[in-house]
This record gives sequence, C-alpha cells and structure tokens, in this order.
Amino acid sequence: MDPVIIVGAGPVGLALSLALAAQGVPSVVLDEGPGKEEPRPARSVVLRADMAAMVERLGCTTLRDEGVRWVGWRGMRRRQVVRRLELDLGLGGTEEWSEDPAAPAAPAAPLHIPQHALARGLRDAIAGQKLIELVPGARLDTLEQDKDGVVAHTRGPAGTWWRGSHLVGCDGARSTVRKLLGIRFPGRTAVERHAVAALRTELPWPGEALLHRQPPWRGAAEEIGARPLPDGVWRIDWLLPPRGDLVTPDALIARIRETLAGWCDGTTPPYELIDTGVHTLHHRLARRWRVDRVLLAGDAAHLLGAVGTQGLDEGLRDVDNLAWKLALTWHHGGSDRLLDSYQSERRAAVATRLRAADQSLPVLRGGGGLRTYLPGAARGHDALLTDGHLGRGPLGAPPAYPHSPLAPPYADGRIPVGTPPGAPVEDVRVTAPDGTTVRLRDRLGRGRLLVLLIAPGTGVWDRRHWRTAGVMPRLEEAVRTLPMRAEVLVSESYPGAPAHAVLLVRPDGHLVAAFSGVRPDELHAAADAVRGGPLTDREPAEISSGTSSGKPAGTSSEVSVESDRTADMH
Repeated sequence: MDPVIIVGAGPVGLALSLALAAQGVPSVVLDEGPGKEEPRPARSVVLRADMAAMVERLGCTTLRDEGVRWVGWRGMRRRQVVRRLELDLGLGGTEEWSEDPAAPAAPAAPLHIPQHALARGLRDAIAGQKLIELVPGARLDTLEQDKDGVVAHTRGPAGTWWRGSHLVGCDGARSTVRKLLGIRFPGRTAVERHAVAALRTELPWPGEALLHRQPPWRGAAEEIGARPLPDGVWRIDWLLPPRGDLVTPDALIARIRETLAGWCDGTTPPYELIDTGVHTLHHRLARRWRVDRVLLAGDAAHLLGAVGTQGLDEGLRDVDNLAWKLALTWHHGGSDRLLDSYQSERRAAVATRLRAADQSLPVLRGGGGLRTYLPGAARGHDALLTDGHLGRGPLGAPPAYPHSPLAPPYADGRIPVGTPPGAPVEDVRVTAPDGTTVRLRDRLGRGRLLVLLIAPGTGVWDRRHWRTAGVMPRLEEAVRTLPMRAEVLVSESYPGAPAHAVLLVRPDGHLVAAFSGVRPDELHAAADAVRGGPLTDREPAEISSGTSSGKPAGTSSEVSVESDRTADMH
C-alpha cells in the first residue's frame, strides 16, 4: 500500500502524520521549507483543553515545557473588572456532577504556546516514527489522481514524483493543493487587524489572561488582550482600526509604554521587548474539502480567528476527525460516505463558527447587527467575548455532529444521556482492559470504537470478579462481533446515564448512541453506521514510501504492518 501524502509541514500537517502513524498508516510529509521553524514568540496559538490533550497523546512534549495554562480569566471595561473566572487546570473532565444541574463548572483552562515551539515538539515526536518520512525543500507543482491513488510532483534539487493512496493539503491559506484542484475560497479579507508584541515584564495578574475593552487612557486601542507565556513573557494584542495607518516601531513602543502604565498604576514597569508583528485576520471557507482521493485541512480549508475563535485549534479538530476515517479506509477500504462525512461534519462546524463570528462583529465593534438580541448591551458583549476566548458558546464550544451521515438509525433501545448524540463525551474516569484506571480521553486516537458500560459499584471489586459477572460476558461477546475494532471500558457513572447503560463512542470522542443495557443487534447497526456502511475489507500490503526521478510510484523502503482487524482487548 502506498503512503498518505501530506502537503505542508505546519502543526496541522505534522499532527496528521502522527495521528495516522498511531493507527499504523505511513505518510510522506512534503515540507516546502527547510525543515525547521524560525522562533517567533509573538506568533503564538491557543489550544482548547481537548485539543491540547490530543497533541500530547501524539507525543508532543513542548506543551508542558513551553506552554502555559491560564489560571484565570479577567475581563475589564474602562476601569472596571466586569468578569473574573478561575479556570480548571485539568483537562476539562469532571469527577462528580452536582445535584444542581444549573451549578456552573469552572471552564477548562486553554493552553497558550508559541507556534514554533508546538511545531518543534511535533517534529521531535516524528523523529522517533518509522512510518513518517519528512521531506524538506519539496514544493508541490503537479497533482494527478486515478481510481487507485494520487501522483504528486515536487520541485527541488531534482524533480521528484510521489505516489500515495491519498493526499491531504495542509499547506496553508495560499494552498497549492486547493489551487490545483480549482476549489474556490470565498470569504472576507482583513476582518480584524492586531498589533502584537511579546515582552518580558511583570503584570498585576500573574498567570491570568486579560481582555481589556475601551481602556481609559488617551490613544488606547478599542480592545487590548494579554496572554501569559512561560518565564514571565506576555503576548499583548492591540485591536487596530480596519484600514488604519501602518504601525511604526515608534508607535508600537508608545502603545506598549502606555498600556503597561495604564495597568500598573501610571508607571511603566521594566520590560524586555522580544518580538513584534501585525496580525491580519481573514474569514474564508473552501467550497469543497474533498475531491476523490485529495482532501484539505487546516488553513487550506478555512481561515478564522476574530473575536476569540482559534484557527489552529480548528485545524487540529480537522486532524482528529479525518485521521481515523483515513486510517480505516487505508487498512480496509471504505465507502465514499466515510470520507465524505469529513467534509460534511467539519465544514458545517466551521461554517457555524464563522457565521457566529461574522454576526457578532458588527455588535462588538461598533453597533448594528444583533445588538437588540444581546441582553444588557456591554455586559452581553463581555460575556460573548469571554465565551469565545475560553472555548464556550457559539464562538468557541467544541463542535457536535448531530446531523452526521454516520449517525446510526433509530433503535428502540436508544436512551438519552447528558451528552447529545454527535457531541464530545465527558472525560470521565474509566477502567481500561488491563485493569488500570485512566481518563476516557486517554483511550482516544487509536482508530477504534469505545464501548462504555456504566456499572456503579465495580470500583470496590477486583476486576477479575466483575469482568465475569453480570452483563460483562454478554457485552464482550457483542463487541467481538462488531464490524470495527472496539474496546470495552467501564465507568462508575456518567452524566445522565442510568446503571447498565452502554455508550458507543467514536474514535475521535464523539458520542454515537447510548443504549439501555446490552443490545448486540443495535450496537452492531450503530457501529456499521459509524464506518459508513460495508467496507472493502482488505489486508494492508507493503507500505511503499519513496521517490523515483523519472516516473511515479518508485519505492525506496518497505515496512510490514499488522492488520488491525481484531479488537485489542482480546
């Protein structure tokens, strides 16, 4: 079998190669650049807790060493603190659920890291992977495909042909892949502009993120944000007029001094300026994300980032959604419905996010639009922005796929639980097949379904006893016959789920359905729907990875990979 070709070696392309390798799929990553990132502390990214956890599962260690989880969120308007929230420094999972369903939970802390540090951590993880070939200085210029695969040609020291089973364009906003496919990329240009500085100093709110609207000092921006990084470094953003003058170095220094003085009782504290820049945000959405064996992901498929939305976070969600579907197709063949569901799920989710941001901008940036629908004017605006930055509400909440083409048919045994079908499951504590207690999120990303049994009281028994008691033997037998690999997990409780409920969870952590007890036929039908219907079952053959300078499909190395047809728990 030919490897998957990934065009682009930014964080999205690197993460996709690691996610595929975790599921036994080889890839070739074509990197137009020299194979390393230029350090730019002012170019940082914010990851929601679930995406930060996914990146850590891929083996990226720089999140812990060079990233920071905010301890709190502070919203200010003029001279007043209008919102102050403490943040959950865990991964957003809950140990228990309040008897009061209205009791608010602390938001999960986002993680803030320089983009070059994130990319370096992903490259370090790739260095230990035999299934990933990273090719620097490879610029795509030709793309062809047939019913069996994709052929790509790259420019470089010598023209080289590559043959792959599929190709994924992760090559950014000016995507060559998208242009070669002739896919339109409509949207809005320069939705917002920000002057950005990374500097080392002391601010009155160590470890907290700040959003200050309408600061009271003369000449201030309409909105200023401050986000902590390690070692006393802060990234500060000033919202600029849409069509203002160029930001000169002198003007930026003046902004820095005025802002620090405004936050520190009128005196500018000592600071070390590390990096600066101007960041322009665009909102665009590709018309198509899949053309046969070629797909788009990340900035090649969408651009967003205004009012708290996070473009790279959405790109990593593309990876989370696509990797298991591409791996299932690579190992066993697949129906068009499976890969089509990537476009229908992710494009709809990003379109919803873009629509919410575009509708909010006239309200938050000067009147009109939805102003009459927001309660309390400024108070409602502050709440909307807070939710966007903290990964909640229409601007930031993790996406759900309730209308997915992979949704199972209606079944009598289906029951409602605290998570709607298609939404991400709660990160509860579970007992794994080896008897260890882990978080549910730790079992994701392996290309298999999770079958979660809710069994109160099992925690006090030795696993060898309860595994052979009650419904467990029947459940394990049902799981053995599923049309996809699956793993049985057990939890003491789950929000809204009764005892002996069985939850079926997709490999990317979205709930398929919940059932009242063990229902083998309904469980089988739901699993069959998740894989997009019957697959063309085949054994993965050799993995070819390499080039030939005269014609496509040259092979330089071969590795054998075991078939993934049986469930790990057996």
